[in-house]
Amino acid sequence: MTGPLTAPPPADRAAPDRLTTRAFVDEHIVPYAEEYDRAGSLPDELLDRIAGAGLWAPFLPASLGGADTDMVTLGAIHEEVGRGCSSVRSLLTVHTMVSWALRRWGSPEQLDRWGRELATGRTLGAFCLSEPGTGSDTDSLTTTATPRDGGWVLSGVKKWTTNGQRADLFLVFARGPVSTVALLVPRDTPGVRVTPIEDMLGTRASMLAEISFSEVALGPDALLGPSGFASGMLLTGTLDLGRYSVAAGCVGIIQRCVDACAAYTSRRTVAGSLLRDLPLIRAKLSDMVTDLRAARLLCAEAGRLKDEGDPATIMATWVAKYFASTAAARHAAEAVQVHGANGCGTRYPVARLYRDAKVMEIIEGSNEIQRITIAGEAYQEWVR
Repeated sequence: MTGPLTAPPPADRAAPDRLTTRAFVDEHIVPYAEEYDRAGSLPDELLDRIAGAGLWAPFLPASLGGADTDMVTLGAIHEEVGRGCSSVRSLLTVHTMVSWALRRWGSPEQLDRWGRELATGRTLGAFCLSEPGTGSDTDSLTTTATPRDGGWVLSGVKKWTTNGQRADLFLVFARGPVSTVALLVPRDTPGVRVTPIEDMLGTRASMLAEISFSEVALGPDALLGPSGFASGMLLTGTLDLGRYSVAAGCVGIIQRCVDACAAYTSRRTVAGSLLRDLPLIRAKLSDMVTDLRAARLLCAEAGRLKDEGDPATIMATWVAKYFASTAAARHAAEAVQVHGANGCGTRYPVARLYRDAKVMEIIEGSNEIQRITIAGEAYQEWVR
């Protein structure tokens, strides 16, 4: 293992929630977010602290080292982290996806092997679906998983892998003999090569990488879930949880825009008057606050449906992510406008928020795909 934690967190640690996460973010993330953005990476010390706070996979059961956190609380946690830094939240997102997939579809042996490692952050996970020539379209995957000697041989290239530079365990989706399969691939397996991707527009510290698999030999225990099942419920459920995390993180971006603009306009003057006293500024803040509350409620509803096991959560998450990401991009642009030339520099966080928010409109299902999907739901209801 190459994970950051050298010892498990205290057994008597309280389960994380919004308030404890907010305090953690304000102390360990907010003051350093611009530094992380410039460096294009996150320090191991921060990864250690995240593990110590129990934030990597708190929804895992206590028997595996988690805290049995419900999905509504998980969304609040990811919102608070997103308020501090979208790159950090992105790491939580992909680690959550791998951990959730293992919990839902892993065999007892896989849970025993990886569960506690993921819960404590000793092993960090990454999600490998996108390829150089395709995004979330599993029908176009070129990475192949070929049965051989009772196991698998994996070949292909994955791109835009969040935390790929740092992760210890990859959840890889590949074209199998009949349909898509999901494989758990340790980073140190022979034939795995990691190439950093740098100088991105946003989430610059999320440590993206291209992951190449050259005739990687895996045992039968690498297969997650029944063979041929990955393109159905496993992939759908995992992407849904990632989409939920991104939506919550977008709420965090909007909150940070509100905070930044309220603080700036309360100090900045023009023609002898505070910016906060100008009607146009108040209109912008009013729109931010309204969309912030709406997006937070949409995320809470999606989380509640997840906790209840209601399949309607899939569409609720689509709607939450679409609304929250478009609102985050819109209000981050307005936040830069409110700050004027100062908003284009690094002294204030809004330039980073602007760049990060744009990424949110693309990842975990682009907004164009979301609009098609959400409209399709409306037509299904009409047909009934």
